[in-house]
Amino acid sequence: MRSMESNITGFRRERGKLFLKRNRWSILALAVILLAGLFFISQKQGYHMDELLSFELANAEFTPWIVPTQPEGRLEKFVRNEIYGDSFGETCSNIAENVKDVLQNRGASKMLSYKADVYEEPVWISARQFRDYITTDSRDHFNYLSVYFNVKDDNHPPLHFMALHTVSSVFQGKVSPWMGCGINLALLLGICVLLMKTGGEFLGGDREFGAAVCLLYGLSMAGIATLLLIRMYAMLTFFCVAELYLHLKKKRSGQWEKDNRMLIFVTVCGFLTQYYFVIYMLFLAGLTIVFLWRDERKKVWYYVRTMGISAVLGLCIFPFSVMDVLYSERGVESVQNLGGGLSGLGERLAHFSGIIKKEALGDTMGLGILLLVLTAALAAWLLAKWGQDRELARVRAKEREKGKKWEYYMICIPCAGYFLVVVKIAPYYADRYLMPIFPLIALITAILLQKSLDVLKKYLRGFGRRGVMTVLAMLLVLPGLLTQTPEYLYKGYNRQERMAQENSDRACICVYEGVGYYQNLIEFTHYKETLLVTQEELLGRSEDEVLRREPEVVVLMKNNIDQKAVKKYLEEQYGFYPEEYLIRASVHQDTVQFFRKK
Repeated sequence: MRSMESNITGFRRERGKLFLKRNRWSILALAVILLAGLFFISQKQGYHMDELLSFELANAEFTPWIVPTQPEGRLEKFVRNEIYGDSFGETCSNIAENVKDVLQNRGASKMLSYKADVYEEPVWISARQFRDYITTDSRDHFNYLSVYFNVKDDNHPPLHFMALHTVSSVFQGKVSPWMGCGINLALLLGICVLLMKTGGEFLGGDREFGAAVCLLYGLSMAGIATLLLIRMYAMLTFFCVAELYLHLKKKRSGQWEKDNRMLIFVTVCGFLTQYYFVIYMLFLAGLTIVFLWRDERKKVWYYVRTMGISAVLGLCIFPFSVMDVLYSERGVESVQNLGGGLSGLGERLAHFSGIIKKEALGDTMGLGILLLVLTAALAAWLLAKWGQDRELARVRAKEREKGKKWEYYMICIPCAGYFLVVVKIAPYYADRYLMPIFPLIALITAILLQKSLDVLKKYLRGFGRRGVMTVLAMLLVLPGLLTQTPEYLYKGYNRQERMAQENSDRACICVYEGVGYYQNLIEFTHYKETLLVTQEELLGRSEDEVLRREPEVVVLMKNNIDQKAVKKYLEEQYGFYPEEYLIRASVHQDTVQFFRKK
C-alpha cells in the first residue's frame, strides 16, 4: 500500500514538474503581470467620480442617488421604518404583511405610496450617512435586492455592482482601491489565460506566443487602465474575450447543437455587465451565422436558438435594460449619435485612434518598433519572391492559411466593427469604451509579430531563436511603462483625504456644479457633517443654524466656482473670514480653505 502511495505521489510530482517546464513562459508572464498589477494598485490614491458612484450604487441601501435635498431615499426610509424589526422573525412578518398589502392594494399600498423626506434647500449630511452611502455594515451586507433596485435607475445592468457589493460585504465599513481593483486583477489574469489558450489552441501559436500576447496586453497602458478603473469595463472585457474563445472552440469542434450551457452563461453574464457587450456580440454572432450558412447550414438553427435563449434569459433577469437602451437619456443619445451622419466622424476617429496608439500600441516608440519589424518582414518576403513563380507562392500561402481564415475573421471583424460603432456613439473621448477590444488588438499585434518572425527567421540568423518574440513584446510595452503615467491613479488625493481626517471635528461646505461632489465622497466620510450646495443655492440660502453656530468651517470649492462671491457671502452673512489654504489646485482641481469667525 505504501509503495503504491509513494508511486502515486512520485507520478504527481513528475507531472507537476513537466507542467511547469512546458508552461514556464506562460507562468512567468502571468507572474510578471500579477506583480505589476499589485504594484499599480498600490499606487492608486484617488477615484474618478464614476468609481465612487460604483461604490454608492453597490452599497447604498435602496438609495441610487445622493440628493442634497433628500439624504434618505424613499425606499430606504420605508425599509427602515416598516420592514426592519427587533428580531429576524419580526422582520419576516413585516415583509409578509407588506407583500400582502401590495398584492391587495397595489398603487394604494403603503410601500408604493410611501413618501420620502424632501427639503426645500440642501441639508447637512453627517459623516455616518456618507459612510452608509458607499460602504456596508452588518445590517445591509449581502443585500443584492438593494443593488438591483439601485441600478434599475441607472444606465447599466447589475452584475458588476453585485460583485463589488460582495467584496464590500466581506470588508464591511471600508472603501479601498484594493476592493474594486482586486476584482479587476482576477479578471485581467483570466483575460490573459484566455488569450494564451486562444493563441495556442486555434492559431497554432506556441507557449512563447501565448506569453508574448499576455505581456502585450497585461503590461500595456491599456491593460493597466482596465485594471485601475473600478467600473464594469474589466468584467465586460473578460466576457468579450471569453465569448470569442468559446466561439472559436465551437467552430473547432463543430458541436453547435449541444453543450451550449457555458456559451449561454457567458452571453447572459456579458449582457448583464454592460450593454456595449451587445455591440460586440452582434458582429461576432453575425459572422458566426455567415460561417455556418456557408459550411454547416443545418447548424445555423442551433446557434440562433442558443443566442435566443441567452437574450430571453438576460431580458428576464433584467427587463429594465429595454428602457435603458431605448428610452434613457444615454440610450437616446447613443441612437442619435449612431444615426447622425458623418459630421464630426473624422475628429472622433482621430481621438479614439490616438487612444489605441497611446495605450495599446506603446505610443510613438512602441509603434515605431512594430512598424520596423513589419517593414523588415515585408522587405524580406519581397526579396525572397523576386524572380519566383508568384502565383505558386500565393497558392501555397493560401493553402497554409486556409484552416485559420475564419479564426482571423472572428478576431478582426468584431474588433473593427465594435471600434467603428463605439466611435460613433461614445458620449466621451475616453479609453474605457475601447477596453473590450484592447486584448484583441494585442492578439492581432502578436499574430503580426509571429508572421513577421516566421519570414525573417528564414533569411536572418537569430530570429528563429527562443525568446525573440518575448523580447519584441517587451520592447513594445516598455516605453509606455517607463514614460507614461497610467490613467486612474489620481496621485495626491491621499493628501486631500488626510487633510479631511485632520479636520474631522469640523463641518464642511462643498460648493459644486453638476454632480461634482461625487469625486470627494471619501472626504465627506471624515468631516463631522457636510453641506452639498451649488453656488446659487448657497448665495440664496435662508438662515443656516449650523453656520450660525459653528466657530470655524472648511470650505471645498470646485474649480468652476466664483470663490470671491462665496467668501463675500460667508463673511457678510456669518462672519467667517478666510485663513490658510488647506489644499490649492488638488488632483481634482479643488480648492480647500479654512474659515474662522473673528
